[in-house]
Amino acid sequence: MSDALVLDGLLGPLSRCLDAESARRVIAFRVDAGVQRNVDALAEGANDGLFSEEERAEYEALINATDFISILKLKVSYQLDENSI
Repeated sequence: MSDALVLDGLLGPLSRCLDAESARRVIAFRVDAGVQRNVDALAEGANDGLFSEEERAEYEALINATDFISILKLKVSYQLDENSI
């Protein structure tokens, strides 16, 4: 089973645990500007092929976290819309 399907299966039930206000706050979540600058710098290094092993691991962790947050936001948004109908 792909990582995306596993994550999807975990986050669907989690999204149903949130009340409407919590769901809205998850949807409104934005990455801190300092963290975003770090991601941008690491992405530039990835594109240039200038990564240390530590930087590669950090970048992969950030990408995984971003994927997690994005899928959670989608699930929460769907759940909020579904409950609004």
